[in-house]
This record gives sequence, structure tokens and C-alpha cells, in this order.
Amino acid sequence: MADINSRISSVVGENDVVLFMKGTPLFPQCGFSSRAIAILDHCGVAYESVDVLQDMEIRQGIKTFSDWPTIPQLYVKGEFVGGSDIMMEMFEAGELKQLMDDQGVAKIEG
Repeated sequence: MADINSRISSVVGENDVVLFMKGTPLFPQCGFSSRAIAILDHCGVAYESVDVLQDMEIRQGIKTFSDWPTIPQLYVKGEFVGGSDIMMEMFEAGELKQLMDDQGVAKIEG
């Protein structure tokens, strides 16, 4: 378990925004992951995604790492934010954009 925790910690530490999800941003494999991607895309921030369906160790390990039972899971600047429901609540309240701005998260050029 220490190895998987270090792998997860590395991904979370090396990227400003990380979404652990089912599928990929272009082909999300569940509605919650699809909604999480739509929220991040609407925020216009650069993010890294990890497809938990491609790695069963990460799929199980991320739940222990965050002490959160469901996927997707969002991390911003190394801190666990929550799943798609929390992302949606924060997005609708303007809190997610504020968090991204406060943390200095890179915007997508375009």
C-alpha cells in the first residue's frame, strides 16, 4: 500500500489540479466523471486526469488515500476537494472558481 500511496502522492504533488476519474476527459465512463470534466472545462483551468479503470491499484488506493469512498475525486494544489457533488455545489456557489483563482491554478490558453 505504501507504493500506491507514493504513486498517488506523486501525481497529486506534481500537478496543480488532478481529477481521478473513470475514463478520460474525451471519453468519461460514468456520469459523475462526465460532470466533473464539464465543471473543470467550464472553469477553464489546466488539469491532469487519471483513469482509475486502467489501474486497479490506483482505483482502490485513491479511496484510502483520500478517505473518500467514491470516484471521481478532485485535488487542487495537493489538497483533496471532493467528488462530483461537492464540485457541483462549489461551482454553482462560485467557490470552485474562487479556489482555483486563490490557488493560482493555470488557465487554459485559448
